[in-house]
Amino acid sequence: MTQHLADRTEPNGPGTESRPDWWRDAVIYQVYPRSFADGDGDGMGDLSGIRSRLPYLAELGVDAVWLSPFYASPQADAGYDVADYRAIDPMFGDLHDADALIRDAHDLGLRIIVDLVPNHSSDRHEWFQRALRQGPGSPLRDRYHFRPGKGTDGELPPNDWESIFGGPAWTRTTNPDGTPGEWYLHLFAPEQPDLNWDNQAVHDEFRSVLRFWLDMGVDGFRIDVAHGLIKEAGLPDMGQSGQLRMLGTDVLPFFDQDGVHEIYRSWRKILDEYPQQRIAVAEAWTPTAERTALYVRPDELHQAFNFHYLNTPWGADELRQVIDSSLDSMRPVGAPTTWVLSNHDVVRHRTRLGGSLARARAATLLMLALPGSAYLYQGEELGLPEVVDLPDEVRQDPAFFRRAGHHDDADDGQDGLRDGCRVPIPWTAQGSSFGFGDGGSWLPQPPAWGKLSVAAQAGDPAATLELYRAALAIRRTQPALGAGDGVEWLATPPGVLAFRRRSACGGTSLGAPPGRSPGEESGGNTAVVCAVNTTDKPVELPDVLTPGGSRLLASGPWPAGTVLPADTTVWWGE
Repeated sequence: MTQHLADRTEPNGPGTESRPDWWRDAVIYQVYPRSFADGDGDGMGDLSGIRSRLPYLAELGVDAVWLSPFYASPQADAGYDVADYRAIDPMFGDLHDADALIRDAHDLGLRIIVDLVPNHSSDRHEWFQRALRQGPGSPLRDRYHFRPGKGTDGELPPNDWESIFGGPAWTRTTNPDGTPGEWYLHLFAPEQPDLNWDNQAVHDEFRSVLRFWLDMGVDGFRIDVAHGLIKEAGLPDMGQSGQLRMLGTDVLPFFDQDGVHEIYRSWRKILDEYPQQRIAVAEAWTPTAERTALYVRPDELHQAFNFHYLNTPWGADELRQVIDSSLDSMRPVGAPTTWVLSNHDVVRHRTRLGGSLARARAATLLMLALPGSAYLYQGEELGLPEVVDLPDEVRQDPAFFRRAGHHDDADDGQDGLRDGCRVPIPWTAQGSSFGFGDGGSWLPQPPAWGKLSVAAQAGDPAATLELYRAALAIRRTQPALGAGDGVEWLATPPGVLAFRRRSACGGTSLGAPPGRSPGEESGGNTAVVCAVNTTDKPVELPDVLTPGGSRLLASGPWPAGTVLPADTTVWWGE
């Protein structure tokens, strides 16, 4: 198959052409391809499986779908080790499947965002393989970070940097003649050598890759390790161990260097050449929200993940502080704040927040009431918990094998690892893989997941799936939610968080979204109030917070009156 397909597809479904700045308040759903739906029965999710489930995502009410990597890869790190950025791995399908998926998504009014992995390639990438064959001194080695070792015979790594997956961030090569050779840098697994962005060929290659997928019709990119492309000149020692614990809190010589911003300015120019507002989203772990904001200045990327919010404990004071700091940091650069509770790299938020489904539902309604863009991770709409009891023999996360294989620095091999959030999601209440596919699933699903499946929850007003559908329907049609860049805080008792969101364009008349009874229509609301009880006891709301107007939605049972139950979020219109 040729690299270029005829008749490129543009977003043309309902809602994809007429929404300027669609990304500023978009709800974006992350699909982890190997765990979403299996179309060919081999036990592994794929593009045809995703394509078959696109109507479900449209009905859920999201605006866009972000696909984790599906590129040709040896799968040393679940596809984040890319061998060919312009090819689909056969385990997921081929370019025809990708083209069909993009077209179908657009016909349903869904946009498609794909992962891009520019910090490192696979060690099986043609560039790296040629650099190894040609040996020290080859210009091709300058596309990566090859260095001679320290010590009498170069037997020590070039510096003291540590891998995110544990152990040294350097691996020694073997020269073509069989003698010990130079070392190469890999901030992640040894199979993921870091690219050298001081080399012009790297810049040229990724500009070409961007255009390839934009020409295919994708609507944007999620930039993996967006903070890691540039390393401090000279690759200096850090002088300490335990560097992993410093991520997101300290200045590091291999992350969040100022030189990354020139790269993203050049990428923004390419994105702006294309119609329908193609976007780029930064996965950027930075020490402060202010540093994160630098990635989304008007001439750089469009969004950046808000990891400061994701890591916030369940408490009114802590949540208010991070909400304020997030909004305050983005306001000067005119970028929307993003909100996320779960993804493929962290413990699912139901488990992370204490295991309570009620609390997880409350956290979701709080997030969806905030101004900006929200990200959902597949299965969270089903209330899925983290799978914490996977046996060692089925694990595939490279971090498990590098730093937790003997359980000495992790809680039963689980804490900080990622297989538990990547278990294939359940679609039906019965079957060997609960509807994931006809060939079982690549990670075992808990037997109880049939009760959490899409089929088991659809149409049940009390189900978490219907809560998500109702919340997204309200958010889509309620002007006071999503847009804007601030909240109006209201006085509350300890442990309670409340704010008002005002519409800039007047009220709107809403029908009853899925999951809500016809008697709970919103009417014409010019403001929405969100109140959250983060405590484990019911709280009496003060008179100033006595719900008036129309009840919109509650994350759990909310009896008539002014008492807000424990771990509950409510929305009402004014």
